[in-house]
Amino acid sequence: MTIALYRLDLYIPKDNRRPCPVVAFVTGGAWIIGYKAWGALLGRRLAERGIIVACIDYRNFPQGRIGDMVSDASQGISFVCNNIASYGGDPNKIYLMGQSAGAHISACALMEQAVKESSGQPISWSVTQIKAYFGLSGGYNIHNLVDHFHQRGLNRSIFLSIMDGEESLSRYSPEIVVKESSARTIALLPHIFLMHGTDDYSIPSSASQTFVDVLQQVGAQAKLLLYEGKTHTDIFIQDPLRGGRDPLVEDVFSIIYADDATRRNTASAPTPRRLVFEWQLQLARWISPF
Repeated sequence: MTIALYRLDLYIPKDNRRPCPVVAFVTGGAWIIGYKAWGALLGRRLAERGIIVACIDYRNFPQGRIGDMVSDASQGISFVCNNIASYGGDPNKIYLMGQSAGAHISACALMEQAVKESSGQPISWSVTQIKAYFGLSGGYNIHNLVDHFHQRGLNRSIFLSIMDGEESLSRYSPEIVVKESSARTIALLPHIFLMHGTDDYSIPSSASQTFVDVLQQVGAQAKLLLYEGKTHTDIFIQDPLRGGRDPLVEDVFSIIYADDATRRNTASAPTPRRLVFEWQLQLARWISPF
């Protein structure tokens, strides 16, 4: 079942007699074409496995800049944390996930909230309400990506405008924020799982590797999951369209149900059917700018 709210879409399992785990998802879109419906495939796949998915919308450039995007995502996370029980969600099992630009935005929101919370500032949701963070194909040190994106077609001046100017790059680089954060801030962070395809040319998998290294160096719980031969969109779009059990959904499923064997066994679902022909996927992979 799908419920469309003003700023997010909810994908709810048919069987929600017991409170369900929840994934608050922030989609990608190069900070320019992001839209909550891009998470529909993921929402359907996880809802089939007993997990509620909330696909959060946010303003894109030029309607908003990175600060607006992070604020919008944070408001969406706040709504999920404070209201999901009304939709059958378990408020004690909320997970945060972002893909591509959404991974960057959601990581910024997570770190911003952790800094506020550790310094006693007013907050509308707590980092401690998030059981784990999943970052899919994301970039977490924006300094290292400006030239890369320019070469890939995202003009440097436009990207710097999106990021509120060169002087704001460190503020909106979660990797740098982590390095500069206090031990009290780091202690608040949930377990972090970064997932990346090894053939991702939009954002190299080294971006996730470096962020995991930095997180581990400061004492945070972080793990990297690499998908051999997968591109930027394979693990999020092409694999679900192929049908069958795709690696990303299986990994997320196993992490969410790691300590709930009964729920894990009962949350099985029929093998998803193929939605498009393989030649169409190969053609899309060849012409896709991502």
